[in-house]
Amino acid sequence: MLRKYESIFIVNPELDEEATKSIIDKIKNLVESEAELENIDEWGKRKLAYQINYHSEGYYVLMHFVAKPEFIQELDRVYKITEEIIKYIIVKRKD
Repeated sequence: MLRKYESIFIVNPELDEEATKSIIDKIKNLVESEAELENIDEWGKRKLAYQINYHSEGYYVLMHFVAKPEFIQELDRVYKITEEIIKYIIVKRKD
């Protein structure tokens, strides 16, 4: 059974443009391989509400996708082991 999800992740702002693009592509390719990516929106560098790992800014990326619930565990695992991602959230949408 497929469900709709939304995920926002924040990439370390100290990375150069090429490294940031590489991380975004890595996550995008993972989602596309296991789910149906509806939309990916790069918000760019923004100020954080509070410091995370001594960073006051982050590079924000928003994704909307449709996937099986089992895929969410894999996406969560990849977020956790990717050091360049400083914060993330995955939520189920009620569309």
